[in-house]
Amino acid sequence: MKKILCVLVLAIFTLSSSVFAEDALKLYRTGRDMEQKGLTENANTYYSDAVTVCKNELLLNDKNIESYVVMCWALFRLKKYNEVVDNSVKALKINPNEYRIIENLGETYFYLDRYSESLRNLERYVDAIPNGDRTATAYFFMGEIYRIEGKNHHADIAYSHAVKKEGTIALWWYRLGIAREKAGSIERAKEAYRKALALRPAYKEAEQALNRLG
Repeated sequence: MKKILCVLVLAIFTLSSSVFAEDALKLYRTGRDMEQKGLTENANTYYSDAVTVCKNELLLNDKNIESYVVMCWALFRLKKYNEVVDNSVKALKINPNEYRIIENLGETYFYLDRYSESLRNLERYVDAIPNGDRTATAYFFMGEIYRIEGKNHHADIAYSHAVKKEGTIALWWYRLGIAREKAGSIERAKEAYRKALALRPAYKEAEQALNRLG
């Protein structure tokens, strides 16, 4: 009887954990939809609710990696970067190879100006999951770090990987143009600027760059 009761309790506990995680993910995704529509305040409410759900779940099961993943994503969107770092460290103690946490942590370190740590996590992600959901974004942030540090050839390579995987973002092409221009690859820089303008015809910076280069 005790054995049956223990199994039943475990089943209920497992089900509760999965429901919590699923609810938090729905809240997070709704927040992302709101954010993309420019409804930042509404989005932040959903992100905050997602964090609350995850924290409550972790009170029941502090080893639930899914709750850590969604919570860190939501905290990132809320720009609570130090909290992302703290909770990512906890999550990686549970699963050192949780690459969703690793990639998000890489982006988080970027916004904390901790570039070496950002680069290390982003590189680890793209090496492990070359075709992951966030691989293109990871390469873009790597390009940003190299551009900021004045390593323009490295930035060219990273941005090129980013636009190869996701070629519809005008900003990424513009940044690639900057890296190529600073590296002295003028014609290739023009190609990137033209691509940025094709994607966003009112992109003044890209237009100015083309006029500057002649």
